[in-house]
Amino acid sequence: MSAVGTLAHYPGYARRAPTAAAVALAIGVLAMVAGCGRDAVRSTAQRSAVVPQRDWSGTSPADPASANAVLIRAISLVGTPYRYGGNTPEGGFDCSGLVNYVYDDMLEIKLPRTSRELAAYQGPRIAPERLATADLVFFGSGGQVSHVGIYVGEGRFVHAPSSGGTVRLDHLDGHYWRDHYSGAKRVLR
Repeated sequence: MSAVGTLAHYPGYARRAPTAAAVALAIGVLAMVAGCGRDAVRSTAQRSAVVPQRDWSGTSPADPASANAVLIRAISLVGTPYRYGGNTPEGGFDCSGLVNYVYDDMLEIKLPRTSRELAAYQGPRIAPERLATADLVFFGSGGQVSHVGIYVGEGRFVHAPSSGGTVRLDHLDGHYWRDHYSGAKRVLR
């Protein structure tokens, strides 16, 4: 079954169908998450010698179908422009607007609006080695959360990073993200 066919059972999905490029990207990421192609995407030479290798195998989400829906929808939005306060694909996204849109669009789950409120949201904190697809990952400094993304597997997350940018896929062990990582929460239980 194709990635698009997997999501076709969601009400109203036809009006929100991802582009062919987004579906191809999602299929590629799903292949990476499954364990194939990781080194083709990120060679050993690109890995920092300072950062110890982490085991990003994580755990399986409690609800794999819902986690995959979140994964595919989040990846389909890669390339959407950043907009402060934005919460739609047409108008752009900020970090928490992206998280809210994906969870509401795919699972009709209403979440708090800001990254700080999301970090305080009920649900278990997740250790980095226990991350599962669709967990929320948080970043900040001085004990304050200022950014959130959606974990997609293999140490990668989708987020809306900053003004002038677009929704993108990044590595948790990237220099900035590693230094500002402040924890994770599991929404799907």
